[in-house]
Amino acid sequence: MRLPQLDPANAASVDVEQVKQMVDRFLEKGFTYFDTAWMYAGFASENVAKEALVDRHPRSSFTLATKLHAGFFDSTEDCNKVFQEQLKKTGAGYFDYYLLHGVDKGSLSKFEKYGCFHWLLEKKAQGLVRHVGFSYHDDAVCLDEILTKHPEVEFVQLQINYLDWESEWIQSRANYEVCVRHGKPVIVMEPVKGGTLARVPEDAEKLFRTAAPDRSIPSWAIRFAASLAGMALACCSGTGKL
Repeated sequence: MRLPQLDPANAASVDVEQVKQMVDRFLEKGFTYFDTAWMYAGFASENVAKEALVDRHPRSSFTLATKLHAGFFDSTEDCNKVFQEQLKKTGAGYFDYYLLHGVDKGSLSKFEKYGCFHWLLEKKAQGLVRHVGFSYHDDAVCLDEILTKHPEVEFVQLQINYLDWESEWIQSRANYEVCVRHGKPVIVMEPVKGGTLARVPEDAEKLFRTAAPDRSIPSWAIRFAASLAGMALACCSGTGKL
């Protein structure tokens, strides 16, 4: 979602050579999960995934996630067109994780209208998707209703970090607890809050340094998310050296 750019005014002007270095370093450190989406980086992110990752590393050495956003379809046929284009853009052959993107009260009716939850299962049955789920941005009541109606969902992607844990708007804790009740693993987005938690106020940094001088500041955010039961993995789209 946040890739280095050659031109700050053009989101699609991704510095692919730098991304290649980032991908290689990530894999060398033992990490394997890569997250993209249809419209990230000015609609170039999936192409970059192909050039920097898929074309350069064995398919078995990484897992790739992408998503279907409600803003880019008005029929089941449109969903299929987007999906086929995503396969072409990434060259991945299949997706390890496929998500309905940014589900909330506003978009849920559209996903339901076109049977997108069942559509996901069809893609899985065809061997084009390994795991099906959705990313979520709304309150815990709505999330509970979705998971009650759609127990077939395998995972949920939530915004989880210590700053948003008790947020009335984001409801990190409340949404997490809904997933726990339904037995759904959580994929964490924004564990470092887009890099915000890599640079904390001086008083907070002093507390972290006193408690564990050898730990980096952003690593505290990763540890917070990783310490919660039921976490499948954390998807870091921010900045900051770990």
